[in-house]
Amino acid sequence: MAAAPVVHFEIEGKDGNKLMEFYGELFEWKVDANNPMNYGMVDNGGNGINGGIGTSQNGQPWCGFYVSVPDCQAALDKAESLGGKTIMPPMKMEGYGLTLAMFADPEGNQVGLVTGM
Repeated sequence: MAAAPVVHFEIEGKDGNKLMEFYGELFEWKVDANNPMNYGMVDNGGNGINGGIGTSQNGQPWCGFYVSVPDCQAALDKAESLGGKTIMPPMKMEGYGLTLAMFADPEGNQVGLVTGM
């Protein structure tokens, strides 16, 4: 089995629009939030991985990354067997063909998982 790649980063906080403007101007990223979730999809022009910027569900700042895996539940099970904790069970993103999940490592760092990307 090949190593699982990081495929997406995420930056969230209380004011997603302000963060989109800040990071877009700071790094010259093209940020497109023209979608029903007003989630800013970052296009960095093919230089590195793309990501997203938005408003967090609980209003708290969060910065993280997503790793592409063949099966989110299997990866969560393995993370738990190694001392991690499931934060969000697998959730299908209707219309995007993706399944997302999230866990905390033994130190509490949050890491996202994605299938279908």
